[in-house]
Amino acid sequence: MNGQEYLNQISAKSQQQKPKMGGGGILKSKFFLAGVIGVVLFIVIMIFGMALGGNKGNDKSKCFDLAIRLNNTGEVVGEYQPSIKSSTLRSNGISLSGVLADTNKKLMNYLEEKYSVKNLKDAGEKALGQAKTEQDALATELFEAKINGILDRVFAHKMAYEITTIMSKEAELKKTTKNEALIEILDQSHDSLENLYDKFNNFSETNN
Repeated sequence: MNGQEYLNQISAKSQQQKPKMGGGGILKSKFFLAGVIGVVLFIVIMIFGMALGGNKGNDKSKCFDLAIRLNNTGEVVGEYQPSIKSSTLRSNGISLSGVLADTNKKLMNYLEEKYSVKNLKDAGEKALGQAKTEQDALATELFEAKINGILDRVFAHKMAYEITTIMSKEAELKKTTKNEALIEILDQSHDSLENLYDKFNNFSETNN
């Protein structure tokens, strides 16, 4: 056997000893495919769960935000409505106070049933603090209007603004929630506030 024949024999044995990769190798392995599918499913479930959890928390915070606004606006209305000169505007103020109180009560019942909320303090100091600042600013403007003899005009303007703000918050909450009971509360409030908005927005001291 010469040198070339010896090298050919070694090469042939080497080829026989190489492991055979059947049908595409590791990429077509059943275990590999099962692992990939498992990882993908896990990621999808995690994303879906985070989305649901995020919406749930978002709904709760928006409910708190709306409830605080309803409560604080109602307090200001109750304080200054008796000082209104126009009987029509006073009557509208009473109606607004009733809508705010009724919606707030229903919303707090929903929060208690859904999230075991006891009262608005559960919203946290940050949310309450910011809302209190806005409430104080509203009360200050009405107080200055009262001592300057223009309370009716300013009260009507501010209540129209408050109604717009509340309706906007209700619309945002309605977009994110899928709870039928909550949607019903928001719809009832919206219809009542929409009617009152026109009365405040169109108020004129010359016609009252």
